[in-house]
Order: sequence, then C-alpha cells, then structure tokens
Amino acid sequence: MHSKLAVIGGGPAGLMAAETARAQGVEVDVYESKGSVGRKFLIAGKGGMNLTHSEPKPEFVQRYGARAREVGKWLDDFDADTLRDWARSLGVETFIGSSGRVFPSDLKAAPLLRGWVHRLRESGVRFHVHHRWLGWDNDGALRFATSEGEHAVPATAVVLALGGGSWPQLGSDGAWLPWLAARGVDVAPLQPSNCGFDIGWSAHLATRHAGAPLKPVAAFWRDATGNEHTRQGECVVTATGIEGSLVYALSASLRDAITKHGHTVLELDLTPDRTLARLQHDLAKPHGSRSFSEHLRRQTHLTGVKAALLHEVLDKKQLTDSDIVAKTIKRLPLRLTKARPIAEAISAAGGVRLEALDGGMMLNALPGVFCAGEMLDWEAPTGGYLLTACFASGCRAGLGASAWLKSPPSREV
Repeated sequence: MHSKLAVIGGGPAGLMAAETARAQGVEVDVYESKGSVGRKFLIAGKGGMNLTHSEPKPEFVQRYGARAREVGKWLDDFDADTLRDWARSLGVETFIGSSGRVFPSDLKAAPLLRGWVHRLRESGVRFHVHHRWLGWDNDGALRFATSEGEHAVPATAVVLALGGGSWPQLGSDGAWLPWLAARGVDVAPLQPSNCGFDIGWSAHLATRHAGAPLKPVAAFWRDATGNEHTRQGECVVTATGIEGSLVYALSASLRDAITKHGHTVLELDLTPDRTLARLQHDLAKPHGSRSFSEHLRRQTHLTGVKAALLHEVLDKKQLTDSDIVAKTIKRLPLRLTKARPIAEAISAAGGVRLEALDGGMMLNALPGVFCAGEMLDWEAPTGGYLLTACFASGCRAGLGASAWLKSPPSREV
C-alpha cells in the first residue's frame, strides 16, 4: 500500500490536517496507535467539552505567551469563531459559559467526534487503527507496529500529529522525539504544562486534607526574571502539594522559575475579600479564656484546610502572634520544589521547535514531513486555548502538505 498523505495521530490536530487536505483533493490515510481516534479529546470532554474561548482575538493570542506571534499566524487560518462554525457544520451548536469559555450545547465530546469521523470517512479519508509508528526504515518508508507484525508504508508526504508526553496511556508518550532529533530536527525536551507541583506536606496535612479545595484564594508569584504577578482563583491541596485551575494557569511561570532557581515560592492570600488591616484589627481583639485557635476561627472564619495551612508554615510561638498570623493569612508562603511528572500533566511544553518548521508547518530538515498539535514547542493555559491551537495547527499543516504535494518535484519521505 502507498499513502499519498499519511497523517500519523488521530487527535484533533491530525484529524483536522486530514480533513483540510482531503478538502484540497488529496488522498489521505490516518494512522492511530490506539483502537480508536480522539481518545484524549473524549477524556478532556468528560467534565464538559471546553472547545474554545470567546475573548477578543488580541487577548486570545496573548495566551500563548512566548509563542503568541507564531500561534497567532495559525489562528489567522482557524480561530475561535471558525471552530464554532466548524462544530455547527457537524450539527453541534455551542454556547458561551459565564467564564467566557465555549462549550457544545450538550457539553459532550462524543457526538462531535462521532459526527466528525463519520464525515471524514464519507469524504474518503481511510483510517488505520492499532498502527503504532516506529519511525522510518532504510528505504524511507514509514514503519508501523500492528497486531499482525510490522508493516512498511511508503508515503509521498506525512503529517505528524503525535501529541506531547502528557497522558501517555492515551497514546502521546513522546517516543517520537529521539527519532526526529536523530534526523536533524531541532527539538526541546518535553516538560509538563498545566500541571501540579510538589511541596512536601507534613504527614498530618497530607492525610487529613488531600483533595480539599482552596477557594477563593489569590496567588502571588515571581516569574523566572523576578517580576511579581497576582491572580485570584481556586486550587486543590494534594497529597504531595497543590494543583487545580489557578495553579495550572501559573504552571509555565512556576516551572520555569523552579528550573532556574531549584525551587520557587507561591504565596496565597487565604482571605482575598478581607484586608490585612481588617484581619489585624480582628485578631488583636482580646480572646479571654478561649484558645487562640478558637479565636482565629471566630475572627477570620478560617477552618479546615486553610487553618491547617497556617499550622503547616507557622510554629507554635508564631501562631500566638496576631500580627504574624494576619500577615501569613494574606501571604501564606508555599515552597514549590518540582512540577508533577509529565504523565500527570494536562498538556506538555517542549517538542519540535517552531523554528524547525517553515510557514506551512513542514520540517526544514525533512522535506515532505509536516508537524501539528501538541508535539510542537508551544503551550497555553486551559480554557479552550490548547484545543483551538491544535485545530489551527492541524489546518495549517493540512494546507501546507496539500500545497507541497501539488508542487513538483514530488518525492517520497
């Protein structure tokens, strides 16, 4: 068998590359290591399928941080509005939630994926599941491990959409990285993104309060260059440290600071609705025969995990000093020592550096080989930004591959 365009990876980026190329008249085969496509897409949709975000495009693009300029070009082809129109073309209406996030009207991923795969099959895209890519053979053919042994598939062009290193059980295990590096592709080490961090709690806090939410809180942190930032939100204490939406939003900055300094400090305001002066005034009131812990509870309403955190960072003497306690409530210091493993992360940073690609997503070192999705070196917070950029990069790779196939000379890769 010979593939005109082989798309390796059946996630959103790969499927969008396949759809885009097929719309250009290209014969497309999709190869997926698992038994079905879109597994991470389905898992991500279990809590309500967050497709994209409704914020204005200039602010939207800035969510991609250091890669905003490059990802912004992808979004010129396929932005948040385009994604909503695309979903509508599959019979799935969307709505904007109170946070500005965009969801399918039924909050489910499965109907959208089923409709998409059906449309792709109807258009002539061929699917090959249980095909795990192993790189290239000596003749340049694509190697696949299948249930029937290894197969070699010649292809005129290839779109790699292999994912990063997060959620390896769903197929994105990063095994491809050394294969591309060996062929001269500039790659950055894979790192966790949108992840939790280790702190090293006492046994008491870890056993009594793991899983407890911290809300609302405000976070204060310094980036790798020392600039301070603040943001309000919610997070969760884990057995080893801290995670949750607020922490995920800061994860790139926190991770980079740990890489540079060996650790970083995240400070939490446990009572963002009360000023320091108010806390100092309330805690300075006489508490008579009541214990200070009871006085603290009555005056600040801190209970459960928030009260436990004060005991975690202050000693017995400090806990009797109302001024120290008030200041700690407003700036509780947590020493983060490392990010959680990439396998636990929502997404990944690192991968194929964008400088290794031309404007059509083709690898400069490997003509005819295109890349898309999370295997590229960019990152973004949750909120629909990750998925939108995966779709957009797949669209651009599909267009790039189609244009390359139509421009002589053609060659196998």
